[in-house]
Amino acid sequence: MRLALTKSFEKDYKKLPRVVQKQCDRQLFTLLNNPHSSSLRTSKIQGFKNIWEGRVTKEYRFTFQIAKDVYFIRRVGKHNGVLRKP
Repeated sequence: MRLALTKSFEKDYKKLPRVVQKQCDRQLFTLLNNPHSSSLRTSKIQGFKNIWEGRVTKEYRFTFQIAKDVYFIRRVGKHNGVLRKP
């Protein structure tokens, strides 16, 4: 598997505090190497076809889609904000 970052993700990522950026980097690395890790707490987002969420921290989440061998990383931000527009 590999990652593809969307422009929305890149824009969101730049707005994150530096410490959250580092935690996000670690969690994306985990997604690539162990997508079933309990630290990610991945789950499908209800009401959206094929969009998943993963945990960065207690407060921050990232969203992604899976197509063949690619994780398309869509958004990252605070839990309630990102999940309204994944």
